Amino acid sequence: MLKTLTRLHTPDLLHLLASMGHGDELALVDAHFPAVALARRLVRLDGADLPEALDACLKLIPLDSFVPDPALRMEVVGSPDEIPEVQRACQLVIDGNEGRHVPLAPLERHAFYARAREAFGIVLTGEQRPYGCILLKKGVVLPA
Repeated sequence: MLKTLTRLHTPDLLHLLASMGHGDELALVDAHFPAVALARRLVRLDGADLPEALDACLKLIPLDSFVPDPALRMEVVGSPDEIPEVQRACQLVIDGNEGRHVPLAPLERHAFYARAREAFGIVLTGEQRPYGCILLKKGVVLPA
């Protein structure tokens, strides 16, 4: 056992996050997403919902502060301004971990799929709520 890690910090997730470089993207997706078909690198966290998985990741990596939109959310088809509850919960997790408001910017569904296909990795969660899909751009871990 390692101190300060949670049950979600599996060896596969730790390896994925540690292998990412500045500017690499990570998709965290719901159980409905075609992650197995699209992923270059896949980590499964079937027992976690999206906000839990997001929190586990953001405890270990920062968001990129050099780009305007380091966190993206999949838009609701036919209602791009709607923000589902699962995405609102993720917004709270992001802001809490970053210590500032980092808005989840909208990304059209098919554009999201294309970005997820090119992402460094995909974390497939057990999230059952639709539109539980976000993309993160990893930032730089600065010395203390």
